[in-house]
Amino acid sequence: MTQPTDNGRVGVQCPSHAAVSDLLTTALDLARTGLPVLPLRRGKVPFGNCPTCARNACGGRSNMKYAGPCQCLDVCHAWAAATTDPDVINSPAWARAWRRAIGIGYHPGGAGLTVVDLDTPAAVVWARQSLPATRTVATTRGEHWVYQGAMRSVNGVRDGVDIKSTMAYARWRGHGTGILTALPDVVRALVVKPSTVRRPSVVTVAALDGGGECRHRTPAYLERGIAMAEQRIADARSAVHATVYRTFLAVLSTHGRCGCLTDAHTARLFTAAQARGESARHCADAWANARTALGM
Repeated sequence: MTQPTDNGRVGVQCPSHAAVSDLLTTALDLARTGLPVLPLRRGKVPFGNCPTCARNACGGRSNMKYAGPCQCLDVCHAWAAATTDPDVINSPAWARAWRRAIGIGYHPGGAGLTVVDLDTPAAVVWARQSLPATRTVATTRGEHWVYQGAMRSVNGVRDGVDIKSTMAYARWRGHGTGILTALPDVVRALVVKPSTVRRPSVVTVAALDGGGECRHRTPAYLERGIAMAEQRIADARSAVHATVYRTFLAVLSTHGRCGCLTDAHTARLFTAAQARGESARHCADAWANARTALGM
């Protein structure tokens, strides 16, 4: 039997009061562990924007890809609405969404996590053969493999495989089984397009010392530089934001002009910064500001 929804429409079965209570209790429990959550509506998708935020007329939330001014109290802007604040999760504005919710979404990157979403049995077989073991969560079509560390989100990195981390949401399916392990380079490499992978070669650039050979393209030299940058960020005990900016500036000034840096290198630096508490937005802003300072 169908019944009216909270907006008066007939024909959609509303979740029971007990189901809503269970979702809310679970969401609050997850938020207490540091996992940013949001309600999902039928179809496993976030709720649409309110009239004020429709078509992104408000300029977007401040933690989206490009900083925006919106402070809407409703569940607007999809993954960017995810929060760990119990007052927001329990708020009257969110209560309307919880009454129609069928599940819980969460922002993996906001908790420093990456989800490898395996949507087919074949994708699961590939993961078991190709990826390091980590915590796995069963889904209706496959599995979620969860790693410690954040990176760029990209759908369709191979057949049946999506990467969900920063600026994306995943559906909460339970705690899963297995030990959470560090995000491996083989997963980071999945989002690097072949066109961005540069083959080692010899080039001439005016700013180089010692004859014009681009030593940055020596894999060991570049790897050492990225590793040193990661360590510099990890060792920061104060003024982390300033340290991240200065480190990004140093990396770009040394390696940014000759095409050596790939998305995988950038993701490693962003992950190191987020491990010290920087948000994905702050990382993106620091990177953009460093490029601007160098005239890139």
